[in-house]
Amino acid sequence: MSILLFDLRFVPDDEAQDIRDLLNENEIDFYETSAGIMGLSMPGIWLKNETPLVKARALIDDYQIQRQERARKEYQERVDSGQARSIIDIFKEAPSRFIGYLLTIAIVIYISVVLFFYLV
Repeated sequence: MSILLFDLRFVPDDEAQDIRDLLNENEIDFYETSAGIMGLSMPGIWLKNETPLVKARALIDDYQIQRQERARKEYQERVDSGQARSIIDIFKEAPSRFIGYLLTIAIVIYISVVLFFYLV
């Protein structure tokens, strides 16, 4: 019976390709499903049977730990060099959008609080 090994929904293309390459390098037989035309199906990498599940899961877990460490290291390098985006940078890029988001958040919080006290 087929088993879902790796959910591809919201996964970056480079990570998905790395997972495919990793499985191919280790000769693990798999197939892939897409989200379909309307995006309603389950995109993922599936194993045809459960035999290589433990090995494949261990390989993916190791890969994701390495990817996480690499991403944290790259982020820390950007912070150290002063290239990391701050909230001020985001405001400078699009002040009207930033203010619009803040107003939207404030309105949602206000409505939530008013409704809460109105119902109590």
